[in-house]
Amino acid sequence: MKPFADLLERLLYTQGRNAKIVVLADYFATRPNPERGFALAAIAGKLDFPGAKPAILRALVATRTDPELFALSYDYVGDLAEAIALIWPKAATEAPPELPDVVATLRTTPRDAIPALIATWLDTSDVSTRIALIKLITGGLRVGASLRLAKLALAQRFEVDVDHIEEIWYGLEPPYQPLFDWLEGHIARPAPGTAPVFRPPMLAHPIGDSDRAGLDWSNYRAEWKWDGIRVQLVATPSGKRLYSRSADDISATFPEIIAAMDFAAVLDGELLVIRDGIIAPFADLQQRLNRKTVTAKRRADYPVGVRLYDMLFDGAEDLRALPFDTRRARLDSWFATTQPARMDLSPQIPFHTEADLAALRDAARDEGIEGLMLKSRTSLYLAGRPKGHWWKWKRDPLSLDCVLMYAQRGHGKRSSFYSDYTFGVWTGEGKLVPIGKAYSGYTDAELLILDKWIRTHTVATYGPVREVEQGIVLEIGFDAAQRSTRHKSGIALRFPRILRLRSDKPAAEADTLATAARLIGAERSSPMDQMSPTDQMKMSQ
Repeated sequence: MKPFADLLERLLYTQGRNAKIVVLADYFATRPNPERGFALAAIAGKLDFPGAKPAILRALVATRTDPELFALSYDYVGDLAEAIALIWPKAATEAPPELPDVVATLRTTPRDAIPALIATWLDTSDVSTRIALIKLITGGLRVGASLRLAKLALAQRFEVDVDHIEEIWYGLEPPYQPLFDWLEGHIARPAPGTAPVFRPPMLAHPIGDSDRAGLDWSNYRAEWKWDGIRVQLVATPSGKRLYSRSADDISATFPEIIAAMDFAAVLDGELLVIRDGIIAPFADLQQRLNRKTVTAKRRADYPVGVRLYDMLFDGAEDLRALPFDTRRARLDSWFATTQPARMDLSPQIPFHTEADLAALRDAARDEGIEGLMLKSRTSLYLAGRPKGHWWKWKRDPLSLDCVLMYAQRGHGKRSSFYSDYTFGVWTGEGKLVPIGKAYSGYTDAELLILDKWIRTHTVATYGPVREVEQGIVLEIGFDAAQRSTRHKSGIALRFPRILRLRSDKPAAEADTLATAARLIGAERSSPMDQMSPTDQMKMSQ
């Protein structure tokens, strides 16, 4: 565990993306198998130990130290692994276990024996190794190193194209022995064959004023940017899978889509709740997301479909090296012949000038659409976010002036700061009601101001959460406001973020719940307001 602990410590204290890549590359080049493979899996979040959870660690530390003292320490430190490692009373007396041994032992030890096992490891480890061990167990490294960064480090160290790593990644399992064997030249690059593996998606850049000024508009095709989630449908002779954009297998959550995939192709599209051809608000789709099992009633109440806009494979034929116009023509032809259930095509928008699209973009909010997509007619399907090929031109955000109500410490580099904020608006009775949470959008200077203010203006604490005086106004930007029965305010904000601190504005002049309600879908109600749950979508069933 010591080399892995040193890696995490170096990553945490190394500044800059390129410098972190060097740290990772050095580790992957010098450490043996399977240690480096398990370290890569930890960074990827692919290690799971059902018998070892944060609750076990909290209960364990309560047996070794005063619970109240630990609660105060955790509140001050802000990071569970660091708090436990520092307060653990026994000093290291012998060498800690190796990373592969830790993984193997956690996987084979009976659940009731795991607390004693972890205690033994903590007793024999120094502070940095304890931190690494706890982070490994809980699955949250938070050292500023993403899986993408690790892949770039591998590509740089072994002099391969990172896209070649991406192409085979989703067919591999920890500790990734074939990956390292290929990188070191011992075997040919593993091939996914006919397995239903995920292909890295092509992503779009936000388009700015300077980008639009230099754009050859005649070279681009326009589509709507739908307010759902990006999905990849993979159907091969070996199986069928539905993946999210981040490569999570969500097949079990949407069995009706899997049942409709009676074809051999890899398709790119948007998953939406659709009733009678009408797209429901994103809040409806959220009722289906992140669920291991979905009841028949929930499937009926929130019927899903996929709006297709690109084709990666037609059977075994790889289309990604073809221009966008050619791929789209193949998709159109394929769809006309196949006519898959629960799917339709995302229409292309005819236009002549930028002004034509600008007018459509400005009206997008009234239709519950995020904005526009611009795709070069000659663009190949390239993994990642190559600039100049695909652009997203989202509608301008909505905004509200809200009052800071609660704050909580962040994670990783922000674990020492109160950086997660709950904010509210005024009711007609002059009370604040929470309307959302945000932890992004502010500058480092603003974070320091907020953190200092929160520490000196706390009026109550609830575990790690601080309630503060009603004195800070935040301008909150968001993409949409939707009705919600899960929120006390009755309103949910889509992608809220902090635009700026309103130091010029008294809290009493912040916005009201009535103002927020007027921003709900431009007064559009969800189709659920007019439709019986049994009146289901007629979409190609």
